[in-house]
Amino acid sequence: MNTENNEHYKNKNIILTTVLLLAFMTSFDGSIINVALPSMSKSLSVNTQSISWVFSSYLIAICTLILAFGKLGDLKGKIRVFKTGIFIFTLGSLMCGISTTLPFLITSRIVQAVGAAAAMATSQGIITEAVPKNEIGKAFGLFGTFIALGTMMGAPIGGFIISLFNWNYVFLLNIPFGIITFILCIKFLPKEHVNKGKFPDIKGFLLFVVTIVTFFFSVIQGGALGYSNPFIIGSFVTSIITFVLFIYTENKSSEPMLDLGLFKSKLFSISIFCSFLSFVAIFCLLIVNPFYLHYTRECAPAFIGLLMMFYSIVLTLSALFSGILSDKTRPEILTFTGLIIMGAGFFLMTMLGVSTPIPLLLAFMAVIGFGAGLFQSPNNSLVMSAVNRNKLGIAGSVNALVRNIGMSVGIAIATTLLYSRMSSKAGYRVLTYIEENDNIFLYGMRYVYTIAGILCIIGAIITFIRFRNQKGNINNAKLNAS
Repeated sequence: MNTENNEHYKNKNIILTTVLLLAFMTSFDGSIINVALPSMSKSLSVNTQSISWVFSSYLIAICTLILAFGKLGDLKGKIRVFKTGIFIFTLGSLMCGISTTLPFLITSRIVQAVGAAAAMATSQGIITEAVPKNEIGKAFGLFGTFIALGTMMGAPIGGFIISLFNWNYVFLLNIPFGIITFILCIKFLPKEHVNKGKFPDIKGFLLFVVTIVTFFFSVIQGGALGYSNPFIIGSFVTSIITFVLFIYTENKSSEPMLDLGLFKSKLFSISIFCSFLSFVAIFCLLIVNPFYLHYTRECAPAFIGLLMMFYSIVLTLSALFSGILSDKTRPEILTFTGLIIMGAGFFLMTMLGVSTPIPLLLAFMAVIGFGAGLFQSPNNSLVMSAVNRNKLGIAGSVNALVRNIGMSVGIAIATTLLYSRMSSKAGYRVLTYIEENDNIFLYGMRYVYTIAGILCIIGAIITFIRFRNQKGNINNAKLNAS
C-alpha cells in the first residue's frame, strides 16, 4: 500500500463524513425545492410553467457539466474539484436566498448546479480511494442512506420553513452545511499527487452540452407542448445527432472527456444500465403515487408527505443493510435480489384501488423501498470497482449522470404513459385528473406501474445472466488450475 493510500485510510472516517454531508446537502436541496415552488410562483408573480425552470435549469446544468468535472477530477485531483464544488454550491445557495426576480433566481440555481455537479462527480471516487476495499460496501451503504435521508427530510422541513418564513430560507439553510463541509475539506482532506494536463476535449464537451440541453428540452417541454410538436421532434432529433457526433469524437480523441473504454467492462456497463432502469422505475412511483393519494384517496398534503416519507425510511435502512452485507457476499446477488423485489413491489401497486387500506399501500411501498435500497449500494460498489484508480472521477460522474437522466426519463415516461392510457380509456385527450371518474386514473396508473415492474425485471434478468456467466468463468478457471 502506498503512502497516499495510507493517508486516505488514516482519515477515512472524516473523509467519509465530509462526503456524506455533501450527499445529504444536495439531496435535501433537491427535495426541499419541490415544496417551495408554489410559494416562489406566488411571490415572484409567475406561472407554474415558468417557475418549473427553477428545478429544470438546475437539473440540466448538473447533467451538462458532470462528465466534465469527472474528467477534471482525474486530471487535477478529485478532492480539489470537490472542494471547489462545495464553495460554488454554497455561494449559489446564498445567491438563491437573496433572489427577488425569476431570472436572477434561475441564474443562481445554475451557479448552485455548477457546484453540485463538481461535488457529485468526484464524491464516489473519493469514497473509493479513502476506504479499504473490504469496507467499500458499507461506505456506499452510508452514502445511499444519507442521500435518502436528505430526500426524506427535505419535504417536511421545507413545509415547516415556508409556513413560518418565506421561501428564500430554504436556500439559506444550505449555507451552514456548506461552510461546515468546506472547513472539513480544508482541514482534513489529504493533498493529492495529480496530473498537470489541461482539459483536452473542448469539442466533445460542446457536443455533449448540446446533446443534454436538447434532450432535456424535448423531455421537459414535451409534456406541455405534446411529443408530436415539430419543435419537440426537432429538439429530440438534434440530441440524437449530436450524441452520435459526441461518441464519434470521443472515440477518435487521444484525450477524450469520456473514455469509452470504460464501457468495454461488462461489469461497468451492465451496472450503469441497471442503475438507469431502477431510477426510471423509482420516479414512476414518486410522480404517480402523490396524484393517487391526493385525488383518488383525498389525503391531506401533510399526510401524503408522511406516507411518502415511509418509503424513504425503508429505503434508508435497506441501503445501509445492503451496503454492510455486500462486503460479506457477492454484490451481484444483492443487485439481482433488489431488482426482483422492486419489480414485485410495482406489480403489487397495480392492485391499488379506490378503497385499498392505507396499511396495505404502505406495505407495497415498503417492498419497493426495500428492493431499491438492496440494489443501490452494492450496484454503486460494482460500478466503482470496475475501473482503474485513475478513472474513478469519470466513472463516478457517469454513475451520477445516469441517475439524473433516469429520474428525468422516469418522470417523462410516467406522465406520458399515464395520460395516454387515461385518454384511451376516456375516449378523448386527457391532461389532468378527471375527478368524477377515479377508474380512468387507476387504469392509467396500473399501466405505469406495470411498465416500471417490467423494467426492474429486465434489469434483474441481465444481472442474473452476467452473474451466471461470471460464476461459470470462475469455475472453469478453477478446473484449469487443478
